[in-house]
Amino acid sequence: MPTPITITGLSSISALGTSDQEVFNAYLKGDPLFTRRRFENQDTWVSALSEQLETELEALKSERSIYGQLDRTVLMALHAARQLDLGRIPESDQIGVNIGSSRGATEKFEKYHGEYLENGRSSTFSSPTTTLGNISSWVAQDLGLDGMAMSHSVTCSTALHAVLNGIAWIQGGMADAFIAGGSEAPLTPFTVAQMKAMRLYSKVNDSLACHSLKMDKNGNTMVLGEAAGLVLLQKGITEKSQATVAGYGFASEPLDHPASISANGLCFQRSMQMALDKAQLDEVDVLVMHAPGTLKGDQAEMEAIRTIFRNKIPHLTTNKYLIGHTLGASGLMSLQMAVLMLQRDKIIQNPFYTITLTDSLVNSVMINAVGFGGNAVSILLTK
Repeated sequence: MPTPITITGLSSISALGTSDQEVFNAYLKGDPLFTRRRFENQDTWVSALSEQLETELEALKSERSIYGQLDRTVLMALHAARQLDLGRIPESDQIGVNIGSSRGATEKFEKYHGEYLENGRSSTFSSPTTTLGNISSWVAQDLGLDGMAMSHSVTCSTALHAVLNGIAWIQGGMADAFIAGGSEAPLTPFTVAQMKAMRLYSKVNDSLACHSLKMDKNGNTMVLGEAAGLVLLQKGITEKSQATVAGYGFASEPLDHPASISANGLCFQRSMQMALDKAQLDEVDVLVMHAPGTLKGDQAEMEAIRTIFRNKIPHLTTNKYLIGHTLGASGLMSLQMAVLMLQRDKIIQNPFYTITLTDSLVNSVMINAVGFGGNAVSILLTK
């Protein structure tokens, strides 16, 4: 890359917790963070925020009257954004914001649409609080930023596409720093019903319900989780730099139907190869897979990895067996996992794909994400 772009801040809110140490400890412990919730008279595995975090979100609502009207995706993004340290960025600098979501304002939209079906009227707040742009615009408002603020949806690769946008805006001279990521609150009746309708949802009876990266599973085991994850990108290497974006790739592929992916993961092949080429590398130490826990999804990505890396397969891992699929936020949750491994020289293992650990350092990590529409992204980080 012509100008080094580094990660100078990371934050998240999920079942893993919030602080870096809390999240890392949860990874090391390795216990799935799933609970049962009742949807359509069925107990369903989900990954939800802790009671403590629920209390903090409720407190955030009371700060301003308008905050009580905002969707859960926005509140979670606000919570994560406040953890970022912007204090060392000069006030004259332009800070861009691009926080996306796969599903958007699920909670508010389902509530308002239900009220409309019941009484034929729509709330004054129904339109302004269900637009996708709410997430970035309210984060910018809350932090007092006046740079570009936009939101988008590229389904499950949304957060990593936001990182791509941040790189482009900084290198293009239109931003001095950039907050990028995703926020997803999909634990609502209609959203869960949509996943179940595609026969993707886990029916496993034990708490290790998502078999992400288990290649010999007999059925789909996707579990939905809620999360918001943000990254602060800046030009150059400073004392605050946590990792360098050494390469990036993106690609799509022809579709057979709206939820399809080719058996050999062609979009993954293209995005990973582009990232390697930009970083001028032919191998990496660790690869955090997208691996949603579905039969075709996990297998297609694995085939793509074998094609690209051949006899130099990286250490493979995922986090969805712990926190499920957080859709538009999932790529950033994987990126946070990658940075933690780089910082601590520690590979976070997946129970379904164990590896023999060596004393070698973790110097490079690739992160994959893909969404409906065959839009894959690969980000390659180095120390």
